[in-house]
Amino acid sequence: MSDVGNVNARTAQAYLFCRDVARREAQNFYWAFRVLPRHKSDAMCAVYAFMRRADDIADDESKTIETRRAEMTSWLREWRASRSSSNDAGIHDPVFIALSDTQRSFSIPDELLEELVAGTTMDLEPRAIGADGVQTYATFDDLYRYCYLVASVVGLVSIKIFGYTDLRAEKLAEETGVAFQLTNILRDVKEDVERGRVYLPMDLLDEFGETVEELRELAAGRAMNERERGMLATLAIRAEKYYLAAHRLMPLLDRDSRAAMWVLVTIYHRLLGRIAARKMDVFGERVSLSRAEKLGVLARGAALAARNRVMR
Repeated sequence: MSDVGNVNARTAQAYLFCRDVARREAQNFYWAFRVLPRHKSDAMCAVYAFMRRADDIADDESKTIETRRAEMTSWLREWRASRSSSNDAGIHDPVFIALSDTQRSFSIPDELLEELVAGTTMDLEPRAIGADGVQTYATFDDLYRYCYLVASVVGLVSIKIFGYTDLRAEKLAEETGVAFQLTNILRDVKEDVERGRVYLPMDLLDEFGETVEELRELAAGRAMNERERGMLATLAIRAEKYYLAAHRLMPLLDRDSRAAMWVLVTIYHRLLGRIAARKMDVFGERVSLSRAEKLGVLARGAALAARNRVMR
């Protein structure tokens, strides 16, 4: 596997560029990257920088959806052209350079990265839009597919880098990604409603007699009622079920990567716990962990990583 000390200067510089992107933008992921061996950490930064660029194109609301679609198409064309190049000499984008090296080192197929981008671009594609102009998902199965593309695929790429031999790890990584994304969805309900997106599936809203207009009222400052707390708690219970997969996944990963997964799971699971502790009120102050809390998790993760190195 490639280590920064063993790759050429151009590739090493590309990895440093990706690391800067991850350090600046990866609010939760970068904490986990820091307890990986350097070559795996570099690889995760390359994947993150690729994912970040796709997200930035898709989420730039200063531009029309049509413009964003065109930019995404152009960017994907450039990436696919870089993948068909016989060598990296003709590639100029540092993210593509680092990602190409990562794919070679960890046998990451293009198909997984194509799925990752497909998830990012789902919000640029026409989907169910109600009379109120809000984008929605009809059922939890529809939402699961979205979670798979935007989060589970990231998990499947990550375990390629983390290392595993037991194929059970793949399904567990898929479900771990769903747990993370459901946590994000719960945390971001208010902001998403304000942007014209409802990721809570409509069958869940119907079950609790909730409407999109009522969600808008909550986003505008109305106090939650018990029915609405129960609705969000139902989705949180689903997320908890998928977190069980995360704990089953960790022992299947290479020993030098388990601490990184532990850091990720701990941060995201604590976020879900914080939401539950607030009785599902995600319409007030945004739920987050403090830097001090994350540093505490990182310190424990670093200690776990050191212990795992000794035990090898």
